[in-house]
Amino acid sequence: MEFEYNLSLDELKMRTSKDCLIPIKLLDKDSEEYLKLDEGDKTALIYLVKAAEVGKKVYMKQDNPYNLEFEKFLISETEKGSEEAKFTKILFDAQSGIIGIDSKSQDVILAKNFKSTMGKAFYPADLTVEEFHKILINMLENGKTDEVRNILSQRTMVVREGEELKGIDYTIYFKTEFELMAECLKMAAHFSTDKNFSAYLLAQVEALVKTDAMLDAKADKLWAQLQDTPLEFTISREQYADLLTGTVMENETLNNLLKKHKIEPLSKDSIGVRVGIINKSGTSDILKIKDYLPFMAENMPYNDKYEQNISKGDNKQTMVDVDLVSLRGDEGAYRGGITIAQNLPNNDKLSLTIGGGRRNVYHRQIRTNKSPEALARRQKRLDAILNKDFHKFYNPEADHWFTIGHENVHSLGPNSGTEALGKYQHIIEENKADMGSIALLNVLVEHGAYTEEQKKEILVTFVTNLFMKAKPTLAQAHRVRSVMQCHYFLNHGAMKIEDGRIVVNIDNVIPAAYSMLSEIVDVQLSKDFQKGEKYVLDNFVWGEEMEKISKKLQEVDKSLNGTINTPLADYLITLNN
Repeated sequence: MEFEYNLSLDELKMRTSKDCLIPIKLLDKDSEEYLKLDEGDKTALIYLVKAAEVGKKVYMKQDNPYNLEFEKFLISETEKGSEEAKFTKILFDAQSGIIGIDSKSQDVILAKNFKSTMGKAFYPADLTVEEFHKILINMLENGKTDEVRNILSQRTMVVREGEELKGIDYTIYFKTEFELMAECLKMAAHFSTDKNFSAYLLAQVEALVKTDAMLDAKADKLWAQLQDTPLEFTISREQYADLLTGTVMENETLNNLLKKHKIEPLSKDSIGVRVGIINKSGTSDILKIKDYLPFMAENMPYNDKYEQNISKGDNKQTMVDVDLVSLRGDEGAYRGGITIAQNLPNNDKLSLTIGGGRRNVYHRQIRTNKSPEALARRQKRLDAILNKDFHKFYNPEADHWFTIGHENVHSLGPNSGTEALGKYQHIIEENKADMGSIALLNVLVEHGAYTEEQKKEILVTFVTNLFMKAKPTLAQAHRVRSVMQCHYFLNHGAMKIEDGRIVVNIDNVIPAAYSMLSEIVDVQLSKDFQKGEKYVLDNFVWGEEMEKISKKLQEVDKSLNGTINTPLADYLITLNN
């Protein structure tokens, strides 16, 4: 295929400038964390990093069928001296693909004649929603139930087969890549000094080379039990990218047929890979909240109407703080941001049905950027949008405390059936986690997890961080929920805009959050797509106050995207070739 650059050289230079493209540096090769590892774990790390590089290729194939071809084109043209190719490659690497999104919620399309599609490369690019639904209805009416179940599986790539569609399991579609990853993980397991970590890696090897979803479940279960290991390796499988599968809930005829045949549509898993070194001190601090999780569970709304993953005497929740070596694929695609923590496996995963628990992984390098440039950007932001009286309560560390609550609340509340909310399930689930973290703060203060002063810092920091540079699209679950919360808090007296700056009503934030949390859990319990859609759309309102703040943010912060620098991983990838 012939490619043409979509962005002018001037725009490329602007978007890759130090003001617009913000670097995040992961561990360096001379870092203390790496140097103090046992030799076996240092060697294991080489193979884990190599596995991550292969996982990146899988993700790029899922994201756009032309990503890898375009990458080769850019490398070739850069070698020929093309400035357009050089700067386009910088953006391509940052967003891990031809199409990404920036902090203004704008699509960044690097090649002409490309556009974003709801089904990414999980589905044929020319497949419309209407045709998708029609094909599935026809297949179900013709008795092809198993084929449709396979198409709507979270672990298949979908292709055309005549007038129908066909789902191909990841282990078959990505056979070459998965086998190469498996070989790397075998070597890592051999050199690892931790027997539990090695056992997990070997279980993951089996899941990569055999077409059996239960093998993924067994690997996930072992991963979620890891607590005291030197290294971290995760193949994450999250579902935010696929917006097509969830649309089946919108077609009444199709939805009824799916229910009749007991087919649960699950959005496709995007492959991401994380490699890191466990930070024992940070992990120890994070683990302190574990004692409080049963109290949080007891105070969740409607807790008598569902089972939770957390309960007294049965706390299947491990937590680790990780110094990052590599983020690849879905983990490292910087599209307006990089997550600072994860709670996995998600509710759709089989491991939770066989007694598996969850694991929270916190990303130290993502949250601890204390460079002079970062500190200056933060202060400019506060001066522009937050009333001076509240500056004393704004504490970046409080965002980490909030995130600890957020990730743990993912383990609270309804733990099944939310797939019925279709394309809104992730927005609603992320909203639940946010509001639970805030709504249950008094419980944590009462039991000694935080002081009253720390509570105020969490509340002010959280409210301030809700405001963004631009209105997001509905495809951006994490940002949509922030708009919903902003709208809700403004309407419930938790904050107001006075003289162009945020004033936080500290006493009202927790009651407003608990009210919203109750509404969210009620929606999840309903398993009603229409109710979920109405709730999101009623609250996803970009008001005049948000627009005013967004203009100020755009004036003081020119950043549009970011890029992940991985010096230790880059060094390790050259070893043992």
